[in-house]
Amino acid sequence: MRVSSRRLGVYAVALAFAIVVNFILPRLMPGSPVDAMVAQLGPRATPAAIEAIKARFGAVDQPMLWQFVDYLKGLATLDLGVSVKYYPQTVAQVLGRSTLWTVFLVTTAIIFSLCVGVVLGAVSAWRRGGRFDTIVSPLSVIMISVPPVIVALTTLFVFAVSLRWFPVGYAYDPNLDPAFNFTFAGSVFMHAILPVLTLSPFLIGEFQTTMRSSMISVLGEDYVTMGRAKGLSHLQVMFGYGARNAMLPVLTNLALMLGAVFGGSIVTEIVFNYPGLGLTLYTASIARDYPVIQGQLLLMTLATLGANFLVDIIYGLVDPRLREAV
Repeated sequence: MRVSSRRLGVYAVALAFAIVVNFILPRLMPGSPVDAMVAQLGPRATPAAIEAIKARFGAVDQPMLWQFVDYLKGLATLDLGVSVKYYPQTVAQVLGRSTLWTVFLVTTAIIFSLCVGVVLGAVSAWRRGGRFDTIVSPLSVIMISVPPVIVALTTLFVFAVSLRWFPVGYAYDPNLDPAFNFTFAGSVFMHAILPVLTLSPFLIGEFQTTMRSSMISVLGEDYVTMGRAKGLSHLQVMFGYGARNAMLPVLTNLALMLGAVFGGSIVTEIVFNYPGLGLTLYTASIARDYPVIQGQLLLMTLATLGANFLVDIIYGLVDPRLREAV
């Protein structure tokens, strides 16, 4: 479907702003990648070695304008530089390894939460004022209010440390070699349960609340009354006529929550020592690894803008009335 030039312009401006902030933000932190590399070398940090490090990591003592020009040249050639923490690995190699785990974690949490939240919201609206609604709706508000770090620490202590039902951390058993078999897949599944459950309460609460409000407004429409007049079952009317037409606000809320989801995944990965982008960003910040920090923030920005763009496309597919407006 067609996307308006005005909408594309908004995405372009947002991307340009993100690139500028992405360049400036790491340089506001104390220290530099050169300092970190020199500290790692210790007594081996000769003047020649220090000059070589400066040349390799973009001569951070140059004026900011020249550093920014070099940064844009790197982006134009898809060269994100070399990692300080994981030298001599490139930023692309480091982020490529971490991105797969974060995508798996966030996607699983969103799909699981969307299914649960939409069903709870639809049933709450259908039975509004009843016992189910009076229990689920306040519980959703509580789930939205609890910070992910509290949920992460609680689930880690209760289910991993105390009860020992699940692994304490990592993405899979370190004693296993990655392979396409049931043993490795089962290990990945077990290690992902607690991180997914940590991200899910906030999402389920948001989806349930949004779906309930949207569903209540839809239940008074003529097509829902017609479905009931046809003698269809409650489930057919609830989901076939009501929930299907109440999904647009839920998709809107999903697009707005993507930033919060990535923020929650950073905290979750740090707590569970999960090898995704969150843990990588944390270790890169400690090591003053400018290239990795810049590459990761840019990657997360592109992911958020891309997801919002995809939601714009889905709007037109779900509701034909919005196709010309997107």
